[in-house]
Amino acid sequence: MTAQTAAGSTIAVGATPPATFDAAGYAALTLTEVGGVDKIGTINPTFAKVEFQPLKGAKDKLKGSYDSGSLSPSMALDMLDAGQILMQTAAADKTQKLYPFKVTLQDGAKRFFMGRVFGMPETVDGADTVVMANPTVEICSDVVKVAAS
Repeated sequence: MTAQTAAGSTIAVGATPPATFDAAGYAALTLTEVGGVDKIGTINPTFAKVEFQPLKGAKDKLKGSYDSGSLSPSMALDMLDAGQILMQTAAADKTQKLYPFKVTLQDGAKRFFMGRVFGMPETVDGADTVVMANPTVEICSDVVKVAAS
């Protein structure tokens, strides 16, 4: 196993879903890279923990409901960046439309999924900071992992 850093990783978003929800379907899409990203977030599902403690015996722990996860990327706000414009469009979308996403790691491995953008608040801090956008992307499908080629 070779460790890698997040340097060079990217996130991209599209406007239309793939024909199929597999590596080939996602790879056929035209996705727009989001610029100015300084972090992407945590990808992969988790399960709720369900516990039962009988009066006699060991505690039992089970996997409960499945949550595909969410991303909290942050980016330097750029009102002219096509990827950020598409993220803002997705955030303003009042329908329940799902948008396709691709995260590409430093080594070229890819993570594809469908998600909804639940807002894209802007952070304006002190004089020596960059105005940032901080969307919340809720992952609403299985994550399709494609190894680096």
